[in-house]
Amino acid sequence: MKPLLLFLVLSGLLLERAFGQTTAAKYDFVVAQDGSGQFRTVQEAFNAVPDFRKKVTTILVKKGTYKEKLILAGSKQLVRLVGEDRDRTILTYDDYNQKKNIFGEDKGTSGSASCYLYGTDFTAENLTFQNSSGPVGQAVALWVAGDKMRFRNCRFLGFQDTLYTYGHGSRQFYQDCYIEGTVDFIFGSSTAWFENCTIFCKQSGYVTAASTPDTTRYGYVFNRCRIVGDAPAGSFRLGRPWRPYAKTVYLQCELGRPIAPEGWDHWGKETNKQTAYYAEFQSRGPGAASKQRVPWSHQLTEDEAKLYTLPNVLHGWDPTKD
Repeated sequence: MKPLLLFLVLSGLLLERAFGQTTAAKYDFVVAQDGSGQFRTVQEAFNAVPDFRKKVTTILVKKGTYKEKLILAGSKQLVRLVGEDRDRTILTYDDYNQKKNIFGEDKGTSGSASCYLYGTDFTAENLTFQNSSGPVGQAVALWVAGDKMRFRNCRFLGFQDTLYTYGHGSRQFYQDCYIEGTVDFIFGSSTAWFENCTIFCKQSGYVTAASTPDTTRYGYVFNRCRIVGDAPAGSFRLGRPWRPYAKTVYLQCELGRPIAPEGWDHWGKETNKQTAYYAEFQSRGPGAASKQRVPWSHQLTEDEAKLYTLPNVLHGWDPTKD
């Protein structure tokens, strides 16, 4: 081999090796189905995180479909889970409400989740969370119980009850995410902020079913989101109260044709009209029929809308600064 060619080849190998070491150094663990990482499954990586570690543990998940029923325990805090490719790094399972457990009992909605997150200070990026059981009733893709939970550029795929914001007192932040479903596909008691997300309505149903506690000031806030879908025109409501004090607000969102003019539903209980708090500010698009909304909902003034900041809604936590 000529000296110049040999020099170029060796230089390339050195650069590749150095670059590879730099990339690997960014992650504590790598999950890969082909065996090129420390683990072949995501659950193995979760289990390997030291209990109550004080520093962030970063896990890279390489492309692939990982069919696992996942649990991140409450003792596994400060975990950062990063997918190699959002659309091709898929965490999935296929349990659903009426599927039987080993005792022949229904798993129920809470038992149907593909992934359970209990550890605090969790971050997920560039991943897909999926329940692959199909349109079979309640079937949760992701159950989020921990506090200070961040999701950036993630997808949540399912039908009924796709995303369960389960944690009482939990603060959750979703940025640049895609969430799809049918009935009550974003639901639960947590306080959650959705920033620049695409909410995709399938078939017919309700976007949200908050169960905000009466002692909690803020429930769901959708800021500059797109509420779209292939559902028929007027077949969706922005929300209905799973519990009486449900709170959901849309700020400067684009509302597509699936959203019905009345906007909201009281779930067949008249007293919910007095206790639930549903509001919008500067909605736009074909579903933004502000003058046709149910009379017990609210159109915020500019001064009222200014109260909806990340630190206010998330009780002093600004996830963009952590």
